[in-house]
Amino acid sequence: MNILQSLSDIWGSTGIVNFEWGQIVMIFVGLILIYLGIKKNFEPLLLVTIGFGGILANIPTAGIAELSTLVLNPGTQEVVHQFGGFIGQIYGFGIEGGLFPLLIFMGVGAMTDFGPLIANPKTAILGAAAQFGIFTTLIGALALTKYLGFDFSLPDAAAIGIIGGADGPTSIFLASKLSPRLLGAIAVAAYSYMALVPVIQPPIMKLFTNDKERVIKMEQLRPVSKLERIIFPLSVLAICILLLPSATPLIGALMFGNLLKESGVTDRLAKAAQNEMINIVTIMLGLAVGSKLSAERFLQVETLGILVLGLLAFAVGTMMGLLIAKLMNRLSKKPINPLIGAAGVSAVPMAARVTNKVGKDYNPNNYLLMHAMGPNVAGVIGSAVAAGILLSTLG
Repeated sequence: MNILQSLSDIWGSTGIVNFEWGQIVMIFVGLILIYLGIKKNFEPLLLVTIGFGGILANIPTAGIAELSTLVLNPGTQEVVHQFGGFIGQIYGFGIEGGLFPLLIFMGVGAMTDFGPLIANPKTAILGAAAQFGIFTTLIGALALTKYLGFDFSLPDAAAIGIIGGADGPTSIFLASKLSPRLLGAIAVAAYSYMALVPVIQPPIMKLFTNDKERVIKMEQLRPVSKLERIIFPLSVLAICILLLPSATPLIGALMFGNLLKESGVTDRLAKAAQNEMINIVTIMLGLAVGSKLSAERFLQVETLGILVLGLLAFAVGTMMGLLIAKLMNRLSKKPINPLIGAAGVSAVPMAARVTNKVGKDYNPNNYLLMHAMGPNVAGVIGSAVAAGILLSTLG
């Protein structure tokens, strides 16, 4: 009898018995993300880790994505720390605590060349224009609440809207402050759309530009001196401190990383930020974001609304960048290819690469990459500034 009971207990603990349909669906979603990362090369550093984290989060009874909690011991009345699953602990420490986005920004700053933006400062306008998607989506989230019965507060709507910047770290940072309950869905949406830039942006670029505009060749950018490169991060930080202190954590981390790169005397630190640090954080961040792909958290109507609004935000941001670039081309004495307006979203450097690819499709001798990097890095700053404005207003 004991043997039969033991066999029954073993059978009852297997995944075969405990799987629910939602978990199977989300494991399939995780496999799709891994496929897109490996086969299609869509941001594989993100999609492979997020997809694998999503699979781990949906393993029945394992509790891999469970968060750590503090509970009261009924006997001793002492607070006891109950540790969760391993990716649940990573999520709580790095995302809920807001540490990973800042480390990612530091690494991005160490890898980013602000030279194109310094050489052509007016492209900062395109980075600002792409942030229109953020505020459009904020209004959209409130409309869903009013007309379709969703339960998005104003801080929730602001956290959802930041997806339009196509900036995963900024989305996580703002959501952790304004809307922790929606952080998982917002993080997944933001990183998914970042990874799918090569799929989402080209149709929008072709819709809002014509053949004549797409073949425009731009003049070569002027050389940027070392002194300008050093002064730039310090100047941006100073402006941020004076005008928008709430954005200082993100802007400060970004500019610190860039100063390490441009100073020329901290090569070891710059290389560590560019490689070891950002690689380790990317692994942990991807797994932690994937932990929110568990069926009970993700398969909700609210999540669907966030995904739809996030796509709307990204599309509007791309569209506004293109339209403002078209206007600048009309008003400028020097030719401006409107395609670079699409790079105003913060997906660095993917949006700039997509801009360059679409330009070369229509003119093989057209090289827009460095021109597109101006609005692209401006978009990173712009999304951080938008987050700071929302945080100072609603936080």
